[in-house]
Amino acid sequence: MAASSANWIATHRSAVINPHKDFTLFELRGFADQTVRQPLRIAGGGEALRIRLSNRYGKEPLEIAGAHLARRTEASAIVPASDTVLRFAGAGTVTIGVGDEVVSDPVEQKVSAGEELVLSLYLPHDTGLTTYSAVPYDIGYAVPGNQLTAPSFTAAEELTTGHFLTGVDVLAPEGTAIAVAFGDSWIEGFATTPGADNSFPAQLGRRLPRGWIVNQGISGNRLLTDGIGEHLLARLDHDVLDVPGVSHVLIHIGLNDLGVPGTQSFPEPPVLPDLDDLVAGYATLADRLHAAGLVAVAATLGPYEGTVYDGADTPAGQALRHRINDWLLGPDQPFDAVLDIAAAVADPERPRRIREEYDSGDGLHVNDAGAKAIADAVDLSMLRLGD
Repeated sequence: MAASSANWIATHRSAVINPHKDFTLFELRGFADQTVRQPLRIAGGGEALRIRLSNRYGKEPLEIAGAHLARRTEASAIVPASDTVLRFAGAGTVTIGVGDEVVSDPVEQKVSAGEELVLSLYLPHDTGLTTYSAVPYDIGYAVPGNQLTAPSFTAAEELTTGHFLTGVDVLAPEGTAIAVAFGDSWIEGFATTPGADNSFPAQLGRRLPRGWIVNQGISGNRLLTDGIGEHLLARLDHDVLDVPGVSHVLIHIGLNDLGVPGTQSFPEPPVLPDLDDLVAGYATLADRLHAAGLVAVAATLGPYEGTVYDGADTPAGQALRHRINDWLLGPDQPFDAVLDIAAAVADPERPRRIREEYDSGDGLHVNDAGAKAIADAVDLSMLRLGD
């Protein structure tokens, strides 16, 4: 493929979180003299690829003394013949400044949609608390010392969070367009099976006749207020507008504005936003997406009555969710289309609850089957990528 007929397009994304905030729901950690190996899945193929690494929230420069990319077989195991040294401006090592992100030199390697790769990083010195993602594609692994070329890891520590990896781009044909799934745990795929790629955006992506979807969800994220990750409007530039190839944005946000203020894990007083504040936030989001020339597809807020999370389910929050959904399904909402997620997974007899067969077990998140029900409910005319 000639360079002039191809463009760099995002094929994998991981939205990242600041570990130095008071409100945390996920394990915080650092690494020192360890090799970290993290699986990822390619959403769409290309003739070459490049890796994005971030020290966005680090307190000190991040030294990476080696980075390798390989095809995965299973767990931490790689195909040794595919193991490739990543380079950064020609060098095999890189130091990422505080608040910075780096992009590797292109790797001339053809990849296909659905292919699993493994990124291995050797971190020689104490990293401090890492810039991390809450729900990575699959379990990662850490072992002592420099084991970048190991065919597999023995007695490795398993990692349930992702670290430093923020994306992969591929060199794809000119005209390729993608959607960014943007929002909270219903986007990120919390409670779906690790390594199965069964979040609803991933399952929806497999239905698309062209293009693909990358995931910029953060579990616990909110529309209006920082908490787990910066609030959605603050994330918009970095996590959507700067993503190469984006033409459509699929959004689910607002549940944590309703429920998280009442949970025991949140340190601030449990004060709900009012409807006008949320409507103004949604309108600002739609306006900014439209100003960038993007198609904005919103979603109704999913049901969560009876959730196991203490304080999340309140009469006031439920009443506000109902009003938000009515507004989103009404004539005054500012988006190009609205996906009725609530209808796709609600219990017909108790519509404030997730249907039993779709419930992950916590009353707030869907399982793989529930994510499929949402993906199957999408009218694909909402996502005409590349038209």
